[in-house]
Amino acid sequence: MEEKDIKVPLDVPENMRKKYIENFVNITRGSGRLMLFAGDQKIEHLNNDFYGEEIHSDDADPEHLFRVADKAKIGVFAVQFGLIAKYGADYKNIQYLVKLNSKTNLVKTAQKDPYSGKIVDVEQVVEFQKNSGLKILACGYTIYLGSEYEDKMLREAAEMVREAHKNGFLTVLWIYPRGKAVKDEKDPHLIAGATGVAVCLGADFVKINYPKKEGEDSKEIFKEAVKAGGRTNVVCAGGSSTDVRVFLQRLYDQLESGAKGNATGRNIHQKSIKEAVSMCNAIYALTVENKSVDQALKIYEEGK
Repeated sequence: MEEKDIKVPLDVPENMRKKYIENFVNITRGSGRLMLFAGDQKIEHLNNDFYGEEIHSDDADPEHLFRVADKAKIGVFAVQFGLIAKYGADYKNIQYLVKLNSKTNLVKTAQKDPYSGKIVDVEQVVEFQKNSGLKILACGYTIYLGSEYEDKMLREAAEMVREAHKNGFLTVLWIYPRGKAVKDEKDPHLIAGATGVAVCLGADFVKINYPKKEGEDSKEIFKEAVKAGGRTNVVCAGGSSTDVRVFLQRLYDQLESGAKGNATGRNIHQKSIKEAVSMCNAIYALTVENKSVDQALKIYEEGK
């Protein structure tokens, strides 16, 4: 990707255009595609994703996330502010995305529609970057579309995008249809609605769940979401851990259908440090280096 091909949003001030372009090139490793390693689940799923029979013992230590991000090929490591503050001094080579809001999974929709309020703001991230010298390239925020609290999340997300762009940061929105009003969280038309919301808010990337519809080809129905996103790049969630070849094939199909990357957590960090690094490198090979599934699988097998 050439720098001239990067469309800088008009809410990025003239004096921040160069920083925005540099951040876009760096976060996508010059490919225009995002390989996001998701490390925000310490709050989102509590310890369920980090300890158990099918999870390697390496994952019990929060620093495992940073060791993986430091050793592997990734575009950006998404994690909460506090974790970066605790471990960032020892991992200054990592490119970070600061997740501004989070919620646990304890309160279910039957009890209350989901609301994830911000726990830090962009101004605090800017100050932290200046004081720490870390490579913070982006900010992120989750919206639960269809929740009775969606108006609050939409407002906070829009504010995040404006303030992030004002400071030259990239922005990633996690948008999931969820709440009592939502009958099917993976309905293709509703997922396309989510990407449409993301572009209306001015996001650079939007992370969604891959749509599903019985009897339909997911690769084809996903194209609606890509078109609805317009100039906002659509990336897909990795989901729960699954067979490596199955995962890589699914990712390949998503990229072939127009996805501009992926956001993967459990399929990486629930493995041992060596295997997790190999998994990252395989995903990176598909996403950034345009390798085939067989080539990516070989990278994983040889590395683990």
